[in-house]
Amino acid sequence: MDYMKLAVDKTIEWMNENIGGPFGAAVVRGDEIIAVTGNRVIADTDPSQHAEMAAIREACQRLGTTDLSDCVIYATCEPCPMCVSVIIWSGIKEVYYCNTAEDAHKHGFSDLHLRDYLTGKDKSVLKMVKVPAREDCDYLFEHFHRLKENK
Repeated sequence: MDYMKLAVDKTIEWMNENIGGPFGAAVVRGDEIIAVTGNRVIADTDPSQHAEMAAIREACQRLGTTDLSDCVIYATCEPCPMCVSVIIWSGIKEVYYCNTAEDAHKHGFSDLHLRDYLTGKDKSVLKMVKVPAREDCDYLFEHFHRLKENK
């Protein structure tokens, strides 16, 4: 099965329907296709609805878990830093992609500013401010662990 072709076909379909841009992804477990999506940024007016994010959300819902460690993802383009983060958080260990971040940049879909920020090359894109310790924020972790222990 050509999983990349499934992602390409879904992307074309969704671009034609003005749902999203030129990015697609498929989440696969063994030979089982769990989710195939395109980018949903336009339809959802949501900058986080990249194809990989949408595919992982759909896969997690279908499988009833946030652990996709037994899955792989096929992406039509190299995942951006946000998508890489979610891929790692979901436990996916293998990503197959075709186009690169540089290819996307050439076509007006650049994430190079994000990559530069994360590598420390350019800290001007975001001001991060650590506030003093707060008991109410610390309580959130304690409360979460208590809830988990009582289940």
